[in-house]
Amino acid sequence: MTEPGFSPELLEKSPAERLEYFRAYTIAHPILKEVYTKLIQVIQEPAGVALVFIYGPTGVGKTTLRLRVEKHFKEEFGSGLDQKSGRIPIAGIEAIAPDSGNFSWKDYYKRTLLALEEPLVDYKIDYGARKVSRDGEGRLRIDQRIVSPDLRYALENALRYRQPAALLIDEAQHVTKIASGRKLQDQMDALKSLANESGTIQVLLGTYELLACRNLSAQLSRRSRDIHFRRYSTNLPDDVQVFQNIIFAFQRHLPVEQEPDLLTRWKYFYERSLGCVGILKDWLTRTLAVALDEASTSITQYHLESQALPLAQCKKIAREIMEGEAELTETPQDHRELCALLGLPLVSEERNDQRNQPGVASVEPGSKTIRKKSQPIRRNPKRDKVGN
Repeated sequence: MTEPGFSPELLEKSPAERLEYFRAYTIAHPILKEVYTKLIQVIQEPAGVALVFIYGPTGVGKTTLRLRVEKHFKEEFGSGLDQKSGRIPIAGIEAIAPDSGNFSWKDYYKRTLLALEEPLVDYKIDYGARKVSRDGEGRLRIDQRIVSPDLRYALENALRYRQPAALLIDEAQHVTKIASGRKLQDQMDALKSLANESGTIQVLLGTYELLACRNLSAQLSRRSRDIHFRRYSTNLPDDVQVFQNIIFAFQRHLPVEQEPDLLTRWKYFYERSLGCVGILKDWLTRTLAVALDEASTSITQYHLESQALPLAQCKKIAREIMEGEAELTETPQDHRELCALLGLPLVSEERNDQRNQPGVASVEPGSKTIRKKSQPIRRNPKRDKVGN
């Protein structure tokens, strides 16, 4: 039997340590790396972009993506930053779901201000608001009576001072929770204005619910960028192979005495994870916790089935995935409508028009030669003889 993916000494440690090892284990799979690369590129060169939307199904790995991006900028810029300048490489927060059904901007501004704090930096910042200050020990103090406009102004000043490469907002679909009568566009305009005033790009990571925020106006469309963090699909052979590799990698790193055979049942794992690596990882983590609690030498089918998502939950997630993927899929009809709006012919029509032009080279299907359209025969100019 081949050596497991973890150190054999791990089996001698406590169940809690073994569980923590697997919980911390992550896989840089192709879709994660693709989205990660796109996000790093747009943060480093926004080119006019103020808002970046990262859409994907629940459990696809958006939080893992956020943590990896934060780690990248901290490693790349953290060591070179002057602590006395007060600058931080990047900032990340989670948008909190509102209690009353309405997203609270006041709570969001407070949490973002606290996220911009660096424990080792005790230099004073002029936040520009009377009720936002520091105490004698340099800790940030926010008066409970402060109003939202003052908090926003303080946040703008803090972002200018800290100069993070971006502000990452996890669970950003909670921003869409608004009271009836209010416009969702107002929510996005507030974030766009915050990005403009502070010079800090805002990255919103959320489920397909966040799709309601895209293309609300021409201005928002121009200043935003969409990145689809998709799941693995059985319709794509390469995706199936990658998903099987992911299952095998998790199988090799489960810290149990006898390695389970998960790969042969990859269809079952796909069915209950819907091709989302985050759901699969959480499922295996719960399963491992049960197996270790029972002092089992391996993970059994009973352990897996007891911790799998119920079919009703899987169907609910699957429906949301289908709707989200359909909305993000560009169709030939979308292309035709755009060309009609711009008064442009379709590419196929334009090619046909070019073939019908005199003197334009054309290639018949299956032909290896290029021939020109025939021209009317013309004589060379010369003087004709007359008489005998």
